[in-house]
Amino acid sequence: MKRRLLALVGLVVLAGLAGCFGPSEVPEEDLTGNATYDWDRNAAAAYDLSRSTYAAVFAVDNRSTLEVHDRDALGVEAAVDISALQFRFQNGTVVNATHRNLSATLEQRQTVISLPARSGQVAYSARRSGKQFSTPVVVPGRQTITLPPGTRVGVPLLSQVNPADYATTVADGRMTVAWANQTGGTLTVHYYLQRDLVLFSLLLLVTLTLGVGGSVYYLRQIRRLEDEREDLGLEVETEDDPRDRGPPPGMR
Repeated sequence: MKRRLLALVGLVVLAGLAGCFGPSEVPEEDLTGNATYDWDRNAAAAYDLSRSTYAAVFAVDNRSTLEVHDRDALGVEAAVDISALQFRFQNGTVVNATHRNLSATLEQRQTVISLPARSGQVAYSARRSGKQFSTPVVVPGRQTITLPPGTRVGVPLLSQVNPADYATTVADGRMTVAWANQTGGTLTVHYYLQRDLVLFSLLLLVTLTLGVGGSVYYLRQIRRLEDEREDLGLEVETEDDPRDRGPPPGMR
């Protein structure tokens, strides 16, 4: 009886491991979700961030698959749970995952997207959170990250961008961070809300005001104590001290 129980437990564990480590198709209802992508961005990889999701558009050339991955809280590579998968052929035709040759598979550490043509553009959506976005360079070339509305980078204490050789532009109230040419590595932007900058400026102003006011108060207290000592005759001029006039006349 115990052997049968152990065998059953072993089968359950093996089935679980197979589900965790074996590839699995992304559900079609996720891949065929509705989304509108900007196919006209002049970039090999363009990311458009919102508060809780992002859209990625990649230019692909002479390849049948595209591998994308993220990193978990421990920094380990992990597959991306993508949705609303679409492909744009070079003639401008856009298809979604109902196309028989456009699909995605979740593997242990990456998501593999099968493409219906070797050249064109592929796009998907995925969830995100927080004021930071990080992604590996998936395809070489120009990379752009468009920040959510009302956010910016550029203030060192409130934001950070890596790699550092980037440029920014603002259009329709949104900032885009761009790198001219990247062949590998990781892109990271840590941005701030514009209202955070106002609060930070007010906090800095209050801190400076308190610091200056405290310094003035401290100097006034010192001056007041000096005046009180002088009024009480406690100020002694060292140059008038007889002990500092040297030996008596007959001993000089």
